[in-house]
Amino acid sequence: MHQPTKADLRAAALARRDALDPAFRIEAALTLAETFPLDVIPVAGKVVSGFLPIQSEIDVRPLMDRLRRAGARLALPAFPDRKGPMIFRELVRGADLVPMGFGTYGPGPEAAELDPDILLTPLAAFDAMGNRIGYGKGHYDQALARLDALSRRIAVGIAFSCQEVDAVPHEPHDRRLNFVLTDTGFRTF
Repeated sequence: MHQPTKADLRAAALARRDALDPAFRIEAALTLAETFPLDVIPVAGKVVSGFLPIQSEIDVRPLMDRLRRAGARLALPAFPDRKGPMIFRELVRGADLVPMGFGTYGPGPEAAELDPDILLTPLAAFDAMGNRIGYGKGHYDQALARLDALSRRIAVGIAFSCQEVDAVPHEPHDRRLNFVLTDTGFRTF
């Protein structure tokens, strides 16, 4: 029997995510904000990177607002050189956001570049071992490898529960998640 490839698993998980009801998506985004465990992952005084949702991703903006109110300094991914590595820039209320490519926006070059302590990590699929499938470009794996070389970071996968798969084929360069937060709860790996 043929094992599904990352591309197969990604396509199936994204199709399930795309099919979710819009009203459910709103409730799921609010559930994330309510269930993020500040006692397990304290954020006061920490830099937390979030992301602005693209396509059918879960919306983490309510969660990011809760983390900001809990004392986190927020950042978003940025791609100063379209081919270069992903960096993170400070997200400040009221600051202009500029196109980053990939259908998303982020703080412009005037924003401070930050190294996040905690990364809210988007994904296409994940498994019960904390392995994730991204969108195939390796941006988060590379960013986590760079940041982990300075000091180990916390990677929190953010997804709908329908994106879980039985097993993600993983390679040595793939960085496992520390936690995953979905519409059905929080899990530690």
